[in-house]
Amino acid sequence: MRYAAAVFLLTMTATGAPLPEPGVSEALAKERAASISKLRYFLSFNIPEHRADAVTGAVTIRFEMKTAGQVVLDFEQPREYVTSLKVNDADAPVVLVNGHIVIPEQASRAGENIVAVSFRAGDQALNRSDDFLYTLFVPARARLTFPCFDQPDLKGRYTLSLVMITGWQGVSNGSLSIYSTMGRISEATFAETEPLPTYLVAFAAGKFQRETAERGGLTFTMYHRETDAAKVARNRDALFDLHAKSLAWLEDYTGIKYPWGKFDFVLIPSFQFGGMEHPGAIFYNASSMMLDESATQNQFLNRASTIAHETAHMWFGDLVTMRWFNDVWMKEVMANFMAAKIVNPSFPQVNHELRFLFAYYPPAYEVDRTAGANPIRQQLANLDEAGSLYGNIIYDKAPVIMRQLERMLGEREFRGGLREYLKQFAFSNATWLDLIKILDDRTPEDLAAWSHVWVEQRGRPEIAATIKIDSHGNVARLHLGQHDPLKRGLLWPQQLEVTFGYPNGLKQNDVELKGASTDIPSAIGLPHPLFVLPTGEGLGYGGFTLDVGSRRYFLDHLEDIHDDLTRGSALVVLWDEVLSAHISPSEFLTFATRVLPLESNEQNLQYLLGALADAYWRFLPQEQRLARVPALESLLREGIARASTTSQKAAWFSAFGSIAQTKAGVEWLAHLWSREEKIEGLPFVEQDEIALAGALAVREAPGWEKILTAQFERTQNPDRKARFEFVMPALSADPKVRQASFERLRDVNNRRREPWVLESLSYLHHPLRARESEHFIRESLDLLPEIQRTGDIFFPKRWVDATLDGHRSLEAARMVQQFLEQSPKLPERLRWVVLASADELFRAAKMR
Repeated sequence: MRYAAAVFLLTMTATGAPLPEPGVSEALAKERAASISKLRYFLSFNIPEHRADAVTGAVTIRFEMKTAGQVVLDFEQPREYVTSLKVNDADAPVVLVNGHIVIPEQASRAGENIVAVSFRAGDQALNRSDDFLYTLFVPARARLTFPCFDQPDLKGRYTLSLVMITGWQGVSNGSLSIYSTMGRISEATFAETEPLPTYLVAFAAGKFQRETAERGGLTFTMYHRETDAAKVARNRDALFDLHAKSLAWLEDYTGIKYPWGKFDFVLIPSFQFGGMEHPGAIFYNASSMMLDESATQNQFLNRASTIAHETAHMWFGDLVTMRWFNDVWMKEVMANFMAAKIVNPSFPQVNHELRFLFAYYPPAYEVDRTAGANPIRQQLANLDEAGSLYGNIIYDKAPVIMRQLERMLGEREFRGGLREYLKQFAFSNATWLDLIKILDDRTPEDLAAWSHVWVEQRGRPEIAATIKIDSHGNVARLHLGQHDPLKRGLLWPQQLEVTFGYPNGLKQNDVELKGASTDIPSAIGLPHPLFVLPTGEGLGYGGFTLDVGSRRYFLDHLEDIHDDLTRGSALVVLWDEVLSAHISPSEFLTFATRVLPLESNEQNLQYLLGALADAYWRFLPQEQRLARVPALESLLREGIARASTTSQKAAWFSAFGSIAQTKAGVEWLAHLWSREEKIEGLPFVEQDEIALAGALAVREAPGWEKILTAQFERTQNPDRKARFEFVMPALSADPKVRQASFERLRDVNNRRREPWVLESLSYLHHPLRARESEHFIRESLDLLPEIQRTGDIFFPKRWVDATLDGHRSLEAARMVQQFLEQSPKLPERLRWVVLASADELFRAAKMR
């Protein structure tokens, strides 16, 4: 067989037959999509009892070809992982080239073809633990596990069987159709699915608990590993209700019934993402679903949004899938945009315009204000790089842009266009241009020109407000000027609501910002306002520079503004002005400490507490931090005592736990951890005590070693216990132990549990240990290309964030700059990742 394969390769080389390149190139994907149709996979896996033993599998792939030709399957494993290959019922040589099984033209035929492969599955995408595993194939990692056509526009129907230990639960996209047991081994076979791309194929198996509920005539099934029965009981009905409400809302909005038959979801400990939208089997991060009694309002909102997001994907991304991953943002923006609409009915007490503002604008700005900004829609030559497309721009900037698009068309036309799009491309694939064409027919606006600047280009506009007052004290001119900070001459058209503040209320001015200079005629003759806010009503995307008078008013009198959304919009702009050095960090902290006790809206409170902690750790010199911390601790403890709800108390306490450094502050944390004291109205659960133990250890509280040991012993949940055991070395006061905890991360096998790794890095680089951990920076950055190659989609950015977030020194900034200067071959998207993550570090160093 090996001899035959070698002869085939020589023949290909001699005849000029193409050898596929590594990954999945766009050229290969287009060639296959043009030739192959009617795909069906019959897939089985044998999951052994012991994690060290290999998972084995078999797949039979049936498909039609327009004409006979070379067939290239994707399977990125060593040659010995393929144990047999049959093509159209005949044995075939196994030719594995650059992660592809290559089948010669003479073995294929026009019409139906059948390829059967027995194989050993790669572990990289199987996420195996001792008593459970789960797959995660996005964006193109199915080929790490089984031979397939691993591209989004070759959808297939899947029939899956799992052979596993008796007592394990199995779940997949299809409904369970057959379950049989023979002693210690059981087999679960799942019904054939509707057409799916490989990245949405999923299964999980292991020791899971199973809960079911019926809502609206549909049975929902939840799989979980939570051992706290009270926590399960407290969250169970809410999880089923949130899914059912999201489903009903989407059926009504789209005019299309839920298209996937059954509805299961799996709560996975330390899952890499918030959720993953596998049709019929959504996977979630367990900790964000099973909330504790001390959960904040934002945690409840985030849970509802995540559920709505993943449920929206059943239509946007699953029913209609992007043709190529350059349009991956389409499914994410629609899921986030729909989620923002869906959660509103479930939380009538929440200001949802304010929620939209904080959910999307600040995280989008975290990237878009930096030298690492990237376009929403990017070119992609190979799916090997698809993971680097994900990030804050497609998840957070894109929903802001989609809201602009809806405002341009009007809600009715926008919804009608989406319905047309979903029906036209159901169970198929589409591009952004397909959607734009449908929407463009419904508006006189030039959507192509709008899309070019907002979707195809990177960065954001810089916008400055200038106000002139006449001799009578009235507005003579209000002017908005915009420019392109990257000097490309771009102009961003958008609709704004410019807010004027007066003692008796607010006045909104509608503005169409189209050119480099925009005057606002409706403002002329109005009395001199207390302030001008160009981002009124939570609209307006860009870097806004306030006029001097408005900036001063917000810093001195923000609490006098009675509208929550206006205060929130001002807070976002003020933080931008800190980063652009129009407001000093010290002045911002003085402002925050005055305003926080007066802020009644929890969303504004949470944002301001986060900004306070960031300003404190990132931008204040050490001597100023030490001088301010007693007063800050006092402020935050008073906030905890004064807060009227558990959610607000949790927000205040989280900020206290972040900043506490005085002897008294650390002792109080220790008394809370040891259960000698408690906070009335704020119950602590196991996860809270684990976090407290970590905070005490990183502060080297007296007896920190005993605290860690005791916490490990008293942790009951096995998944949380395993995670804490992994993280503990990074908490040590011994530099040698911390060094060893970093060195182990060089081994990809020790990076499989990505949340564990990121938590370890965050402790290694805690601001209190920043000086001692600087030498890890270059080593971490040097690992970045490997992190991208071996990790899941969010891991590279999160790896760099966890490495740099605790640093503020000139030396740390120089290390990052030297890495970039000395890495000319670093891919552009990875360079953007580093630049975005290092932005606040660079700003902090510059401020010094």
